[in-house]
Amino acid sequence: MGENEASLPNTSLQGKKMAYQKVHADQRAPGHSQYLDNDDLQATALDLEWDMEKELEEPGFDQFQLDSAEHQNLENSETADLNLDSVQPATSPKGRFQRLQEETDYATRYTRSAPNSNHRNFCRLLKILCTAIILFIFGILIGYYAHENCPSNATPSGTLDHQLYEEILKTIQAEDIKKNFRNLVQLYRNEDDTDISKTIKTQWTSLGLEDVQLVNYSVLLNLPGPSPSSVTLSSSGQCFHPNGQPCSEDARTHSSQDLLYSYAAYSAKGTLEAKVIDVSYGNIDDLKRIKKMRNVTNQIALLKLGKLPLLYKLSLLEKAGFGGVLLYIDPCDLPKTANLSYDTFMVSLNPGGDPSTPGYPSVVGSSRQDRTNLTSLLVQPISAALVAKLVSSPKYGTQNGACTPVELPHNEERIVSMHIQTVTEFKTVANVVGYLKGLTSPDRYVMVGSHHPTASSYSGREWASSTAVITALIQALMFRVKRGWRPDRSIVFCSWGGTIWGNIGSYEWGEDFKKVLQRNVVAYVSLHSPMKGNSTLHSVASPSLQQLVAEKNKLNCSRRSQCLETNVSSVQIQGDADYFINHLGVPTVQFVYEDTKAVQDPSFLSEALFPQGAKKIEEMDPFFKLHETITKLSGEVILQIANEPVLPFNALDIALEVQNSLKGAQTNTHQLLALASHLRETAQLFQSDEMRPANDPKERVPLRVRMLNDVLQDMEKNFLVQQVPPGFYRNILYHLDDKTSQFSILLEAWEDRKPLTSNETFQEALSKVLHSINSAQVHFKAGLHVFDSVLDGNN
Repeated sequence: MGENEASLPNTSLQGKKMAYQKVHADQRAPGHSQYLDNDDLQATALDLEWDMEKELEEPGFDQFQLDSAEHQNLENSETADLNLDSVQPATSPKGRFQRLQEETDYATRYTRSAPNSNHRNFCRLLKILCTAIILFIFGILIGYYAHENCPSNATPSGTLDHQLYEEILKTIQAEDIKKNFRNLVQLYRNEDDTDISKTIKTQWTSLGLEDVQLVNYSVLLNLPGPSPSSVTLSSSGQCFHPNGQPCSEDARTHSSQDLLYSYAAYSAKGTLEAKVIDVSYGNIDDLKRIKKMRNVTNQIALLKLGKLPLLYKLSLLEKAGFGGVLLYIDPCDLPKTANLSYDTFMVSLNPGGDPSTPGYPSVVGSSRQDRTNLTSLLVQPISAALVAKLVSSPKYGTQNGACTPVELPHNEERIVSMHIQTVTEFKTVANVVGYLKGLTSPDRYVMVGSHHPTASSYSGREWASSTAVITALIQALMFRVKRGWRPDRSIVFCSWGGTIWGNIGSYEWGEDFKKVLQRNVVAYVSLHSPMKGNSTLHSVASPSLQQLVAEKNKLNCSRRSQCLETNVSSVQIQGDADYFINHLGVPTVQFVYEDTKAVQDPSFLSEALFPQGAKKIEEMDPFFKLHETITKLSGEVILQIANEPVLPFNALDIALEVQNSLKGAQTNTHQLLALASHLRETAQLFQSDEMRPANDPKERVPLRVRMLNDVLQDMEKNFLVQQVPPGFYRNILYHLDDKTSQFSILLEAWEDRKPLTSNETFQEALSKVLHSINSAQVHFKAGLHVFDSVLDGNN
């Protein structure tokens, strides 16, 4: 026991009695709180008073020690002006006075000197302080229960968002889309094509869309010649136009726009007379079989459209030595309702963008390359009716429920002369781009794209359908914006020009703003051609968005009395989404109505562009209810991507897609399967440890959400490969069609070198897939490492 402690005098029983009477009298003082009458507080005050009586009897001590560690100086004052700054509310789970009550040896461990004259003032201050603390706690309790019982207008964010989406989308009406569609068709008939983009800009501006721009590029277009191309039978001298009609003088003089536009843009031009060889669909097996039997050098291939990308099949024919191609669509590959035997069509041989500026934008001062044709082949699309005349087959197509394909007998020989003339010149292509700026993340873009005709092109009426849908979306959103709402992320609406020549407008704009788009674009919603039929809803989405799209499809089916649920797939599609998928790695969505047979039969038939009137939109959807469905489905996806704090992308679905794409008959994929398994584990960890907490508002941290979205936004960029076969997607997450689930570049390499036990082509394809999977694995691990670092820093 210390020297100071040894000097403590003994307290008499009489002192104890006086101390008790003093405290008891103070508790009955006027104005005291009724909450001080409980036993615990009386006991606490009694013990404290008793300790204080003992302390006040000790002279000569100037220190008051708290928790045996911190020393605070109290100024001795005869006027009882105590330093209130030294008395602080307790910050530990137990209050200061409760701790004092529980520590029975307090009197022997803590000492303090105070003159006896301060006794009354100190007690009064102590009671005031106790009362203040209790009233403070009581006030907190009142506020808490008042808040709990008070009616609130707050609504859970998920419910609020869903209600908001419903309110926005219910303003979309089929009748408005129909009216807009008819106005656009009438506009196309009465105005020059170059004025359509200006009219779209004016309309979008009148709806309230912000910063609507016309972005022009001077590009190299391959246009039809002054007269239609022709095919002549050498044996009889009969001349035919591509639709099968004879080449009479009257037909040449009064050639229609549709007949002129039956051509292959960027084909070689000139005249070629040679034997016709039926190559069917022109795949590798077909060509290997034919080359064993015949010499194909400088001959003319009779080629069916479909099953594989046209550019890929043409590259095989060019490599084999063919000199020309007559391209047609087999009637057996078309829906029964489609009678296109005499209809002509157009195709483009341009993989994308302005051919004179490959890989860079066509801005003023750009270097131009002389690329008037993109193949050495003379390519001419023809109708099935002309093919029947060339092969002398009067019976083809569907008869008595059975379909007879058009074929050239193997034992017969046909020699024809094909004549192609086109004109190449620079034209202006205009894009219309309008912005709806985001509220919290204006530098993150959800892109929405349609297209319009350019430079006397023909693209049927699908462009009007596409433009009517995007305009209806803009109208619905801007109606809500005028009432004070804004999306969190920016929505960028685009109407692309030059689409039929190889998505030129979107490619040039993308190359022009590539650095910004790589950093800022989070998704692309395609409205390229919403109506290709009226029986089946075909949904195409990136693997990371398939779950979201499936939910929207299910919701759409629940709203309708009859609805066939369709699977969501990641397959190659036509249109301006091409650049965003294959050069930016942006997750993409597209909803399209098709005929059931079109989904089941050969893919890539949509590469053919039929003229206006060949497929009448209003016959397929007379009340425009299907247009309304497409608009609302697309709108729901746009709103959710633009507003969700965490991007609605699924990391695990990408890993699962990779594993499924490696299943098949190819060998030497064991290493890839092992790597894909590791990718799945990492993606699953990322989704459970990072995405799940971020989607819970109670656990959501803004900094981590931003970092998480950056990882989600860039997932698909890991699957972009540099070199692929012509017509194949550089984004290897997309398959050729719904029937194939394997990586397309592996499938092609395996088919190309199947007879060989070992080959460089297949090993090179394996290496590309391996590097993509490894890149994705590193991407997810880096994201997890950054999150761990931030968490450690916060702790």
